[in-house]
Amino acid sequence: MNTSSHLPTPSATGGKLPSKDRSTQKRSPASVQRDAPQWIVRLDTPLESNSTQRRNLLGGKGAGLKEMFEMGIPTPPALILTTDLCNWFYTHKKTLPDTFEETLYANLGKLESEMKLGLGDADNPLLVSVRSGARASMPGMMDTILNLGLNDTTVASLARNTNDERFAFDSYRRFIQMYSNVVLGMDLTPFEDILDQYKKVRNVLEDSDLGADDLKAIVGRFKEHIEKITGDSFPQDTRHQLIQAVKAVLRSWMNKRAVAYRALYNIPGDWGTAVTLQAMVFGNLGDKSGTGVAFTRDPATGEKVFFGEYLLKAQGEDVVAGIRTPDPLTRSQCAKSPSGCAPGQKALEEVMPKVYQELCAVKERLETHYKDMQDIEFTIQKGRLWILQTRNGKRTAKASVKMAVDMVNEGLIDKKKAICRFDPPTLDQLLHPCLSDVKEKIKLLGTGLPASPGAAVGRIAFSPEDCLKLSEQGERVILVRDETSPEDIEGMAKAKGILTACGGMTSHAAVVARGMGKPCIVGTTDLYINQTQQQMSLGGVQLKAGDFLTLEGSQGHIFEGKGKLIPPQLSDDFHTFMGWADEARRLSVRANADTPQDVLKAFEMGAEGIGLCRTEHMFFESDRILAIRKMILAPTLEARQKALRLMFPMQRDDFEAMLRAVKGKPLTVRLLDPPLHEFLPQGEAEIDQLSQALNIKLAKVKTRLLELKETNPMLGNRGCRLGLTMPEVYDMQIMAIIDAALRVQKDTPVHVDIMIPLISLAGEFRVLKRRILKKLTAARSEQNLAGTFNIGTMVELPRAALKADKIAREADFMSFGTNDLTQTTFGFSRDDVNSFLGTYRRKGILVRDPFASLDQSGVGELIKIATEKARSVKPDMKFGVCGEQGADPGSIAFFEKLKLDYISCSPYRVPIARLAAAGATLKNKS
Repeated sequence: MNTSSHLPTPSATGGKLPSKDRSTQKRSPASVQRDAPQWIVRLDTPLESNSTQRRNLLGGKGAGLKEMFEMGIPTPPALILTTDLCNWFYTHKKTLPDTFEETLYANLGKLESEMKLGLGDADNPLLVSVRSGARASMPGMMDTILNLGLNDTTVASLARNTNDERFAFDSYRRFIQMYSNVVLGMDLTPFEDILDQYKKVRNVLEDSDLGADDLKAIVGRFKEHIEKITGDSFPQDTRHQLIQAVKAVLRSWMNKRAVAYRALYNIPGDWGTAVTLQAMVFGNLGDKSGTGVAFTRDPATGEKVFFGEYLLKAQGEDVVAGIRTPDPLTRSQCAKSPSGCAPGQKALEEVMPKVYQELCAVKERLETHYKDMQDIEFTIQKGRLWILQTRNGKRTAKASVKMAVDMVNEGLIDKKKAICRFDPPTLDQLLHPCLSDVKEKIKLLGTGLPASPGAAVGRIAFSPEDCLKLSEQGERVILVRDETSPEDIEGMAKAKGILTACGGMTSHAAVVARGMGKPCIVGTTDLYINQTQQQMSLGGVQLKAGDFLTLEGSQGHIFEGKGKLIPPQLSDDFHTFMGWADEARRLSVRANADTPQDVLKAFEMGAEGIGLCRTEHMFFESDRILAIRKMILAPTLEARQKALRLMFPMQRDDFEAMLRAVKGKPLTVRLLDPPLHEFLPQGEAEIDQLSQALNIKLAKVKTRLLELKETNPMLGNRGCRLGLTMPEVYDMQIMAIIDAALRVQKDTPVHVDIMIPLISLAGEFRVLKRRILKKLTAARSEQNLAGTFNIGTMVELPRAALKADKIAREADFMSFGTNDLTQTTFGFSRDDVNSFLGTYRRKGILVRDPFASLDQSGVGELIKIATEKARSVKPDMKFGVCGEQGADPGSIAFFEKLKLDYISCSPYRVPIARLAAAGATLKNKS
């Protein structure tokens, strides 16, 4: 965050909101020409484009600044270097265009004239911030430099002009520190060590307690360190500083943490970042200055209350870095805090009531204008309010739902807007477990600030690297840090919860954790972390790395040991919101379920049927796997039939339980599709155990295993091929379905879709369908079998898609198995793709994992061909999807365009699919 910058006096508004918007003033008829790249846009540059185009060109930060300027909100003058420049930079070996510097200084000259200050001017220096700003919010992932324009000469002028030497040298030491890290690539630790040495000597805790002489000495030490490490003195040429800073911020678009963040949130690497050069206003200029972050509603709960934090005598980085614990904006925040306000803390509402009222007025205008909760960054300079940034604020899923319902009820937005702008995957946060009220077995260690709700249990890790290692071993992890930084992003992504000793409700840890939907507790003042010894101390208890910790993010409570997690309780607002989604969507949403428990959970989540029951999964349990192994290993038909007779009652009882659980809703049963290697024993010990369990000689077992060994089991004797080579296997399953249906048909309607897997030839389907129909027909006539039984196929091979018209003549329905269809289209093993997928994404060959989000131009084209061909011979053919992409919003939008009938996904992802389907329907209509 950058809340900060230089003394804009001539065009200042005095903190008052002009009654006349600049957007209504007369403008030049010129408009932005997008035929050629545009490097620089001033706040007063006419732009005749919509909000999306502005954001794409100016980034979120720049677009927000320009819009606020046009609304007449007090915003420091700025230049925005566009995303066009970033794209040029990366396509031209990280260089700037030949004409760029000339254009930059011409525009900078206009800003200098407006400010009556000059970059590098010995008497009246202009200072600027250099900030990144992509079109999608990436908090803390890229770099920022504040106070640019300071050198040994201008720092003296700044001290003289402001009559505050301490302020001037505090700004200078901040600039040197930032510039050295961002531009020169130096480690920040030695700079922090120098600062800490002076605080220890003076026996003070805060940077703000150091005097002017201390800061002068620190600046000297900083410059000595730079010369020692780099061999050069700190640059004094302010134009050189500016160009190098611009290049460094552009380079940060591709730094490790930014790349990792984009991978997490599927942000394309070719979007690029804009760079904002903004005149500095100073939150560290005396007791009447400060900086802060405000949210127009509570980002954790969604309540319609003004929420935020601020620091006096500070610049914006101090708030988000977590180095100092900030004060609250409002009295009510203190009242709601588990521990109340800390000694000495005072709300901005009390300290600067006039500024607070001005901020409230800005808050109302911005939320009304954007019709969404805003995250506002502000600086107060000598009692004058400046707004540096506004953006749609990151929030928890709980808050998102409440805000959506409240804003519709307030008339701020309509239901369509509420649904379409909601990010469906964030609903996953609401479905996470919470902590049980029964806490006798775990000890409360302490309380911090409840930055992000939810509960988490895991082993302690004190670094992102350890977090990654433990998670790779299958452990659940709690990341414990003094404060997090953008470099921690990959560890934070793997952690189940985050705990920090420092920081406030708008610190880096808090903002990022809320965006990720992870429980997070910050500002735990009694928490002491010893990184060297890998230990933490809280509440008189010492814990080491690997010990268990429990977090309750809603209350900010930290417990020793493993707490009991219970299913979440969904609010009335959630059900109201999802009701709106169900009214809007066209696609039916089913679930993948293999047990009655899965079915119950799926229906609890709003599923309208079961779109995939994988019958091979019913035999994974230890007491059943022997039965299926015996069937697979049987060397003769007689032996196999004997094994199948043992499997039959198991399978019949399974189907009966499933039919009772679905209560008349559709149940799609996929006949056995076991890649043999998943069921056969591995290693000598397992083979010997199987030999004894089945009472078959070890040598015979080994011989049979060699006979069954396949070079590529995923493309071997599985699916329909098993049904053709061993028809008695599918016979057993069909008879189990019939017997189960006969048992339940008096109590509940029966609707079963029988799915034949891995079809590639129409002949395969035709032979198996006839065999199935023969048994169903006999049962109807001889046993009075009732109910509806459809016979269809899973399209998971390219040939099946290309020949869908031939298969459709026989099939009652088709369901796209997008996992295998992706695998066989790309020739990627879905089990091994991670060994190279990361490289493909880093190099821009693939933007997303095709197993998570449908490859619309390749796999999607096959699905499109299949639907068109099948409908050409059977217009009323029913189509479904039952792969992982069944709950991916981008994939669902594609399925909606093709007018498929249903999507099916795992039970906990059903709400995501319902909401995404609603959004896809509404967007398709508009």
